[in-house]
Amino acid sequence: MGQSFEQYQKRKLISSYFSVVLSIALVLFLLGILGLLVLNTKKMADHFKEQITISVFLKESAKEVEIDQLQKGLAMAEYTKKATYVSKEEAAEKHAEEIGENFMEFLGYNPLKNSIDVNLNADFVSPEKITEIAEEIAAKSYVDEVSYDEPLVGLLNDNVKKISLWILVASGIFTFIAVLLINSSIRLSIYSKRFIIKTMQMVGATKTFIRRPFIWTNVKLGMLGAFIAMLALAGALYYINLNFPDLGLFKDPTILILLFFAVFVLGILISLISTYFATQRFLNLRTDELYY
Repeated sequence: MGQSFEQYQKRKLISSYFSVVLSIALVLFLLGILGLLVLNTKKMADHFKEQITISVFLKESAKEVEIDQLQKGLAMAEYTKKATYVSKEEAAEKHAEEIGENFMEFLGYNPLKNSIDVNLNADFVSPEKITEIAEEIAAKSYVDEVSYDEPLVGLLNDNVKKISLWILVASGIFTFIAVLLINSSIRLSIYSKRFIIKTMQMVGATKTFIRRPFIWTNVKLGMLGAFIAMLALAGALYYINLNFPDLGLFKDPTILILLFFAVFVLGILISLISTYFATQRFLNLRTDELYY
């Protein structure tokens, strides 16, 4: 009978520890993802900005030397990420693929023009700067037209600012919720041992002596939860990098090391603080209040 009760208590204890570790791991994983978003907000915004293309359409009279000089000049400009020459034949092939039929068979000629597609560096993707760049390029005598999606540029800049702000707000809210969730799990774990705490106090044990094993146990659980969260975070990072290599998540390992370190430290700190205040609460209760 006694052995059966001990096994029951042991299973209950393991179940309690498991729930604490799982809740800590899940919450820290979500915080890690949010931290990743916050740290890479600019990088992701820059990635989308650099997809904006300025198309420089050339006149039929443009000489090959002039086209070559323009392409090299654009490629070397500080505002350029990439400058690609697209002949009218290549443009016709792409257009035919997009619409699913060869429009040149109906027209009998190719109405498209030779062009240079310019992808800008993210710092230069703003309505004012793009307008300046477009006017500078259009001033050349052999350039027929400079085209870009002006409404998209303005919309992209506005949305990047809004998204960055909301990510910061969401991170603050979720961090607060995360602390509450971990704190609740630890408090429930300690609640089941409230009579043991009071018994130890009644036989003369000091508050520090009583708190120490609880704090140490939950700090170890916090470390274990943080380790599991870090493994899950590493898996998520690998998956994101595999599907979106242009984001370059692994290009700056220092940021990732700091993120993983922050997750680990956060797991320890939240566990330590939550355990301290949870045990303190039960230490301050009267014996008759333990039943409520």
